[in-house]
Amino acid sequence: MPRRKKHSGFDTVAAVDLGSNSFHMIVARWHDGEVITVDRLKETVRLASGLDAKNRLSAEAQERALACLGRFGQRLRDLPPGSVRALGTNTLRKARGTRRFLQDAEEALGHPVEIIGGREEARLIYLGVAHTLADDGGRRLVIDIGGGSTEFIIGERFEPRLAESLQMGCVTFSALHFPDGRITSRRFRQAELHAQLELQPIVAAYRALGWEQALGSSGTMLAVDRILHEAGLEKTRGMSLPTLETLRARMIEMEHIDRLSLPGLSDDRRPVIAGGLAVIIGAFRALGIERLTTSDGALREGVVHDLFGRFHHEDVRGRTIHHLRKRFAVDAAHAERVIAEARRLFEPVAETWGLGEPDGDLLSWAAELHEIGLALAHSRYHKHGEYLLTHADLPGFSRLEQSDLARLVRVHRRRLHERLFEDLPKARRKRLMRLSVLLRLAVLLHRSRTDAPVPLARVSASSKAIDIAFEEGWLAEHPLTAADLEREAEQLQALGFTLKAS
Repeated sequence: MPRRKKHSGFDTVAAVDLGSNSFHMIVARWHDGEVITVDRLKETVRLASGLDAKNRLSAEAQERALACLGRFGQRLRDLPPGSVRALGTNTLRKARGTRRFLQDAEEALGHPVEIIGGREEARLIYLGVAHTLADDGGRRLVIDIGGGSTEFIIGERFEPRLAESLQMGCVTFSALHFPDGRITSRRFRQAELHAQLELQPIVAAYRALGWEQALGSSGTMLAVDRILHEAGLEKTRGMSLPTLETLRARMIEMEHIDRLSLPGLSDDRRPVIAGGLAVIIGAFRALGIERLTTSDGALREGVVHDLFGRFHHEDVRGRTIHHLRKRFAVDAAHAERVIAEARRLFEPVAETWGLGEPDGDLLSWAAELHEIGLALAHSRYHKHGEYLLTHADLPGFSRLEQSDLARLVRVHRRRLHERLFEDLPKARRKRLMRLSVLLRLAVLLHRSRTDAPVPLARVSASSKAIDIAFEEGWLAEHPLTAADLEREAEQLQALGFTLKAS
């Protein structure tokens, strides 16, 4: 990889977890290589309970969410752009027609809101848990029960080996199996079997890999652990299947969620504890877990460490791109040429076009993978590349970032149509159109696939134009490049851009 300007980073960052049951915020500071938490907030929002049969969020759920984000925003609004990551998880992955809500959410918070995939959620959860433990090198199973999904991860040190997100959570299971609040042995049995069925496709792989330690994270796990110990059902650290079954029996004796009176059970956790407990018992049985301890680390801690990793250590997204390049046998030498050219074109126009360093990173990643589709076929390989990048699991990337990367690869060659960008919000459309111009030119200037230098004398830009000047006489000596640039000027007109080459 060519050397790139390192992001200056931030000493203070924040993570916001827009979970299906609760919203969490954490603010942390970097000091002498250590992450120090300086503020935390949590509110029960129950976003998942606001989804109707068509996966549309109710007005009431949206109001609760926006009110919470407004309060979080008061704390975060003065933090600089790029220092805050707000992530939507299972419920917002499922929800339909949320464009207006997400815009309102960003306005309330004062920072962008991203939707991440299930496996990326699992990776960040594992990272958050791993950073709360001693780095002993042992293999760990981490289970994180959220409101709408449960993540299962096996990893070593800070690297996940297996990661899955399954559609079962404390809110959804409580609504499905205990809809009127009544608690019976039959309903618990059905909920536990449901959890085991959800787990069935991954059980063989997880048991084959194995683990030395099982850990639980997030609200449901912490709540059940607290109840077991305050009720005197567990005398040592962690939980086991027999004590979980004893807790289930006590809940059944109480017959209804409203009558649950258990030491350590908070009022906001009471409505969803039965569904959460059923998921835990189902996981214990399906995976053969003997004992599980809890961890204070979770998604938001993982986001904080991931952010500081981008600034102070290594951006996992760059590693993801490099692994994809190797996996799909992309021509590394040619990728390096195009990356270097894209960056050379980017630097002189970035300020005029309102592009920042994150845009430069996105351009470089698109340049590195612009030929990934050749792994499938040469014909229409730009479209194959778009497909691969749209549907692959890309650790470190939000769904929005992944979509932008796939779109840039799609438009790096062949005919341009404005319709390829028309579904995007105005600001994002303008940014991606400008990046696509730079990527297309970088690819065009290295059509010969040799290391012969391209002698650029000047690159400048205005709002809708880019001007490239070569050393005197070079274009006349390279008529194929001159012809390509003429054709490219015609293509860019479709986007309203003017290309001048001399």
